[in-house]
Order: sequence, then structure tokens, then C-alpha cells
Amino acid sequence: MPSGIRWAACVAASFVLAGCASSDLVVKRQTETEAKVEHLIQSGKKLEQHVNELSGQALSQEDETKAVSAQLKQLQDAIRELRTAQDELKARISLQAAPKIEVINPEPAPKGKDYGPPSDYVKAFGLYSANSFPAAIEAFEAFLKNDPKSSYAANAVYWIGECRYSLSEFDKARDAFQKVVSDYAKSAKVPDALLKLGYTLAAMNEKDKAIATYERLIKAYPGSPAAAKARERLTAN
Repeated sequence: MPSGIRWAACVAASFVLAGCASSDLVVKRQTETEAKVEHLIQSGKKLEQHVNELSGQALSQEDETKAVSAQLKQLQDAIRELRTAQDELKARISLQAAPKIEVINPEPAPKGKDYGPPSDYVKAFGLYSANSFPAAIEAFEAFLKNDPKSSYAANAVYWIGECRYSLSEFDKARDAFQKVVSDYAKSAKVPDALLKLGYTLAAMNEKDKAIATYERLIKAYPGSPAAAKARERLTAN
């Protein structure tokens, strides 16, 4: 074979080998790139799964916190209602006290919640218990005038509402129950006042407002006896 042809053949072979090597390198790099992309995709999926798990845990903790808060609120409502019931029981017991013995220059009775309801409150409550509603209203109003900051003020306003309701003075009963809710928001009488406000509005043929009041009571005091009665009213409607 002539030397020129041999040289040309060698050059051609070199190009072919170089082309093959270059092609192999491209394929290798493409494979490596695809592997890296796949790795990134898998890492992204794992990261997304981890984030979802963390979000689920956070949501579970939030739900658990809300549940505990709701239970605590129900317990606080129950405690307030028990205290109110205890106060009313003390008032009823005071009405059945033994005959009075007249004493010269008696020591003034100690004041404060620990010693039970004030005597003028007990007197007014006694008139209500005896169905003497006009006299009870007058007595409760006198009690509020003499001691407007008493711890029994909310109770007095509530019983005025009860008296008005019993006398079918629904507009005045509504105002009294609303006053308990708005002016004595922390009182244990608020759930009962909302319930009787709903009753009063229903008696006044304001059924939509009555339903809204029942729903408000159930939402604010879900575990209270008043809320249970409100649910019965809503079911009946």
C-alpha cells in the first residue's frame, strides 16, 4: 500500500476513534446528569413528605390545644354555675332561719361573700320565692340602689328579669336579662340570662332573635345546663 494512502487511512481511523470517544463521553455525562436529576427528584419527594408530616403534627397539636381549652372553659362555666347555685341555696336557707332574738346593741354582721347573701337581698329573694313579684322587684331595685357594686348585683338584676317575665312584662324582662349579659359579662348568671332572654324574645314573637340568642349561648357556654335547654328549644323549633 502506498505510504500516502496508509497515512490517510491512519488519519481517518484516528477521527473515527476520536468520534467514538467523544460520543462515549457525551453518553456518560448525560447518564450522570440524569442520575443527579433523579436524585434531586427523590430528595424533593422526601423533603415534601417530611414537611407534610411536620404540618400534620403541628395541626394535631393545635387541635389538641383547642380541645383542652374548650374543656377548661366548660369546667370554669360549671364552677361559676355551682357557685351561683350555692349562693341561691344560702338565700333559701336564710329564709328558713330560726326566730329572731332581739339583742341590745348587737355587733354588726360581717360583710362579704363568705358570709352569704346580704339580708336585703335575702328579703327580696324571699318575696320572689313567694310569687310576690311586684314587691320583689321593688326590693331588688332598692338593694341595687343601696349596694350597686355588690357581688350579688348581677343576681338581683337577673331576678328582676324573672319577675318581669312572670308578670308577662316581656319588654322589661328582655331589658333586664340583656343588662345581665352586657353589664355583668363575668357573672355566672350570664348563661341563664341568655337562656331567659331567648325565652322572652320567643314570647315576643321575635323568633329569629330568639334562635340567634340560643345559638350564642350554646357557642359561648357549650357545657352549661342553660345550653342544654337552649338545644332543646332549637330542636323543638
